[in-house]
Amino acid sequence: MEIQHIVSGFSPKLSYAPSNPIGKQLISLKLPSLLSSSYPSLQSQNFAVPSGALYPISIAKKDGLCSSRIRVWCSSSSDTADPSNGHDGRRKKLAVFVSGGGSNFKSIHEASKRGSLRGDVVVLVTNKSDCGGAEYARQNGIPVIVFPKAKDGYDGLSANDLVDTLRRFEVDFVLLAGYLKLIPAELIRAYQRSIFNIHPSLLPAFGGKGFYGMKVHKAVIASGARFSGPTIHFVDEHYDTGRILAQRVVPVLTNDTPEELAARVLREEHQLYVEVVEALCEDRIVWRKDGVPLIQRKENPNETC
Repeated sequence: MEIQHIVSGFSPKLSYAPSNPIGKQLISLKLPSLLSSSYPSLQSQNFAVPSGALYPISIAKKDGLCSSRIRVWCSSSSDTADPSNGHDGRRKKLAVFVSGGGSNFKSIHEASKRGSLRGDVVVLVTNKSDCGGAEYARQNGIPVIVFPKAKDGYDGLSANDLVDTLRRFEVDFVLLAGYLKLIPAELIRAYQRSIFNIHPSLLPAFGGKGFYGMKVHKAVIASGARFSGPTIHFVDEHYDTGRILAQRVVPVLTNDTPEELAARVLREEHQLYVEVVEALCEDRIVWRKDGVPLIQRKENPNETC
């Protein structure tokens, strides 16, 4: 018998009534005797999880050529909320998507922990459950979801299930941080103007399908471009074509290697993404009449950048 968790790291006490969320709390999952007898490899566990939302655990039981699946809905709750967090009185809830080490994800999470941004990473989505970003999430009590669904059909969520799960987490913004899969139309329709990606070049140059990671920096150097740098943009149904929200210029030095340029751009990525997420959590994104998004300056909301 094999037990697989499509959504890992969830921590419930069995309930159907969510409450106002703040931070994380340690709660104990006690499996009912029915689950324990049917799935003997499952054991009661303690988890630290965001409070106040419904969390699904999907369990697949395979026996020979047959399989069955159950889903347990769980929630954790807290008695108080901090009305001072966030522009509208609450901290924003963030879902981060990664495919690799997740250094930008770590920067955002660390900024949240130290209080410099008014939001919390409540779930991590990945297409590689064993990647460094997923491991970091588990170590920090952040639930991990596998998407897209694997070819064998036993692991991962479908696009519609992903949307449903993010809604149950009450996610406000979706942040792509080195996620290499194309975002499905279902998710884009559900989170219009709420999905963002960071790309390691000054879009629209050196973007599109096939331009990722070191391939971008090699192309920049080979082209003779004098400048590069990260771009944060809204996500649409294509690779790297959404509206540009923020950029930062990095010089390309005469004798740069792709690795040296990548390191210089990455340092700016970590700072820029945190600054943009701060603006998102404080509702400082505005739209020009021609549809161009701008960021209001924190010190003076009448100025944009």
